[in-house]
Amino acid sequence: MRDKFFRPLAATIAVAALAACADTSGGKPAAPSDVSTTLTSDQVTLTLAYTDDPPTKALIDAFHAQHPNITITGQQTPFSDYVKSIKLSMASPTPPDIAEYNPGAMRSLVPAGLVYDLSPYEKAYGWSSGFPASSLEVLKSDASAKQYGTGGLYAVPGALSVLGVYYNKSLVAKPPTTLDQFEQSLAAVKRAGTTPLSVGGLQVGGFQVWNALTNVLGDEQQYRDWVYGKPGSTIVTDGARTAAQKLADWSAAGYVPASANATADSDAQANFVQGKSAYLITGNWAAGAIAKEMGDKVGFFLLPGASAVASGASVAYSISAKTKHPNEAAAFLDFMRSEQAATIQFDTGFMPVDNTVQPKATGVLADIAGGFKTVVDDNGIVPFPDFASPNMIDRLTAGVQGLLSRKTTPDQFLADLQESWTQYHA
Repeated sequence: MRDKFFRPLAATIAVAALAACADTSGGKPAAPSDVSTTLTSDQVTLTLAYTDDPPTKALIDAFHAQHPNITITGQQTPFSDYVKSIKLSMASPTPPDIAEYNPGAMRSLVPAGLVYDLSPYEKAYGWSSGFPASSLEVLKSDASAKQYGTGGLYAVPGALSVLGVYYNKSLVAKPPTTLDQFEQSLAAVKRAGTTPLSVGGLQVGGFQVWNALTNVLGDEQQYRDWVYGKPGSTIVTDGARTAAQKLADWSAAGYVPASANATADSDAQANFVQGKSAYLITGNWAAGAIAKEMGDKVGFFLLPGASAVASGASVAYSISAKTKHPNEAAAFLDFMRSEQAATIQFDTGFMPVDNTVQPKATGVLADIAGGFKTVVDDNGIVPFPDFASPNMIDRLTAGVQGLLSRKTTPDQFLADLQESWTQYHA
């Protein structure tokens, strides 16, 4: 993986970058000028910073085939390092032209004027009708980046995702259809001598389990308002508390490995693939790798609840306000809604941005496509909780580690999350 842009910066640059990113109220978002959908015929090179394993590399290659004079150099780095470093990178004198956008970690870049408000390109390309409205909503914010779903557009979807449950068909005969059935299955797997649930508590895998439980046990609109930053919102709710208690109870019952807090997401996935657990809660971004290893022995379902609700978002891309080629960068973003891009997105386990394209699917990819359609048709896609404030991902990770080790109570966990939210949104 190439991560040249994450090399240590000079101290003076780092200080300046931190100062720029710290201002979340007094800055002014940047907007491109000379907007055009007509591209240069000159040779152009763009850099694109991204994380983990979205279909970015394949999309880059396909775009270059259509525009041979535009070369995009990908710079990939692991997720945990990315969210810690991307603000400094975007504030440096030579930031990447395009960067995968994380609405939580990167929201301070908006008032700092480091990423473009893409509304002029949205109008020029007709993105409001070319992309699903729900996928654009969380990528919009007010000028202070305190509230989502309003104001300017700061990224464009590159592929869509959904959080759900993978299951090993050799260990589970059929997917449960209620949460009670799921818990009964966890107990049955444990009695049979296998660890029921693989969890990467060292990184984001732990709080994804709480996230999935909160989705099905809590009030959908309450949760959505909290992540979006609606004034007066709170995560201290009955549903979120019940989800936290259930996770702690699962850990106490031995449904979660004792080593979960020292397990990385990649190791949790490897344990599942190797048959060391029956279930893994994560998103469709893992589908390609899991299907390659397990073939027809793996399935996928949405964590069952009273209605079809699941966290999902998009692999999304922003454009640096310092790029010398904004029109060419915007053309790459527009390519995301093409039929060619849709095939690439689906083949790598993601849902196409253009939801009118219906690629043929089999196996676990067909399960994911069916689950995704169900939750979209029910308007049940909700954002991920780490979007709620810039440091929420750290509070979630540490808090769930406390729940798993039974050193943190559900009330303490939620109070800490709300403290982060209040500090940012007050």
